[in-house]
Amino acid sequence: MSINTQVNQQQDAYIENRGRLLVKCPDKPGIVSILSTFLHTHHSNIIESSQYSSNPENGTFFIRIAFHCEGLRDKAIQMEKNFEQIAAVHNMEFSFHYPQERTRSAIFVSKEPHCLMELLWEWQNGDLDTDIVVVISNHEDARPFVEALGIPYYFIPANKEIRKQVEAEQIRLMDEYNVDLLILARYMQILTPDFVDHFENRIINIHHSFLPAFIGAGPYERAYARGVKLIGATSHYVTNNLDEGPIIEQDVERVDHRDNIVELKKIGRTIERRVLAKAVKWHLENRIIVEGNKTIVFH
Repeated sequence: MSINTQVNQQQDAYIENRGRLLVKCPDKPGIVSILSTFLHTHHSNIIESSQYSSNPENGTFFIRIAFHCEGLRDKAIQMEKNFEQIAAVHNMEFSFHYPQERTRSAIFVSKEPHCLMELLWEWQNGDLDTDIVVVISNHEDARPFVEALGIPYYFIPANKEIRKQVEAEQIRLMDEYNVDLLILARYMQILTPDFVDHFENRIINIHHSFLPAFIGAGPYERAYARGVKLIGATSHYVTNNLDEGPIIEQDVERVDHRDNIVELKKIGRTIERRVLAKAVKWHLENRIIVEGNKTIVFH
């Protein structure tokens, strides 16, 4: 057996025995003890734990636990079933996640490829823990470098007159490719409520502005006209309120009066790339709990 084969087998076994548990519940003393005792009872070792309470007296408690458990593949179903009893007693909303079950992602893009290219680069490097199974665009520009990586590329013209038919075809493709996560990498089309409802908290968008400033189209032009000293980008989950979904990540760069609109856009593209990549990574690593129109993000 080659060294590379041995390393790959060890890595597979490592991932196979890893799990993540996300919990949201009313806060009260002893929650961490209850969770750690449960995992200990199931011969699991906690390797990472992050928690937050909105108010220690009468608030909501959030926690993300990453754990290692030998033979987890065979134990997972029974563990989840056993945990249901604890969750019922303590009014917990919870979810188990397993890195061995890779997320299947679709990327939507229009003409500007910088966010798409960043995601493909991260994916090629092994830094984006997902399978990119399809790319969909209302332009042909990105086809060559997407298909060069062996990823199916679908050109679907889109405008408001044919939006219903377009989204029906997109939903069909999402079902065909068994997509878990939709990433809008500068896809410059408004999604209808019917489409968004199909993928609640599973569509991540990048908006080229530090929201809530400059919602909608042309934010750089409006930022320039306003004479801003900071420009930014925001990645958020998509809801039926335009650019107002739960925010996952934001970043900014300082600018001044010397920067024209072209230069603002150039600076902005760099921010957009890193902000979207971070948001997608955190989603894939199950580091996000959506709470109303906000997010709890465990870095």
